[in-house]
Amino acid sequence: MVFTCRYLMKKKIAITGKTSRFAKTLKKIFFGPNIIYLDKKKFNILNFEQINNFIKKNKINILIHMAGLSRPMETHSNNINKSIELNIIGTANVVRACSNNNTKLIYFSTNYVYPGKKGPYHENDYLYPINNYGWSKLGGESSVKMYKNSLILRICMTEKPFLHKHAFSNVITSFMFHEDFAKVFHKLINKKGIINIGGKRQSILKFAKQSNNKIKKKISRDFYLDHSIDIKKFKKIVS
Repeated sequence: MVFTCRYLMKKKIAITGKTSRFAKTLKKIFFGPNIIYLDKKKFNILNFEQINNFIKKNKINILIHMAGLSRPMETHSNNINKSIELNIIGTANVVRACSNNNTKLIYFSTNYVYPGKKGPYHENDYLYPINNYGWSKLGGESSVKMYKNSLILRICMTEKPFLHKHAFSNVITSFMFHEDFAKVFHKLINKKGIINIGGKRQSILKFAKQSNNKIKKKISRDFYLDHSIDIKKFKKIVS
């Protein structure tokens, strides 16, 4: 798909987090001789000299940063050192290396940076993460935001089919499937700033039933019941 865009054909693109769930979906669609998918052996985000030298040596024009720690969510509370190292310090290292080499940076963040109480949240709305994972991603955002040649994607997506046997009927979100985002991702690469990424605002149960009608209803007793995001900017770009 990348070869349909002359702008991207001329760019050397590197993507971190080669073994991540979304990367496995993306590389089926977004590939070419100018695109490199990187694992931590070739691109250890905790080793600044290594990543800086890699970007410089390979003349990377665009770095798409997806590497980091997400699941299991409990790790961000049980092992905050690991969460801080991978999602905050690691991201800061990537920003520094991109800045040194004038490389465009695209950072994969999350809608969990928003309060999660009264969506849909716009890109300019108040930020107050709902958990340590959200805080770690916002920490990464802080360094990315300092670098003007960057794009932050606050993403609300998941695997298809829905992974769980139960889904909340009273929690509102803006989920979209990995494969649907992968198809339009290339349209965002030349953008800068912050963009919310997601789908229709609806309950998790309603979304989940799109891929598995047997999923059962569950009620959340949590205070954070509306994680939905405003996706007008995203829809305008990809339409």
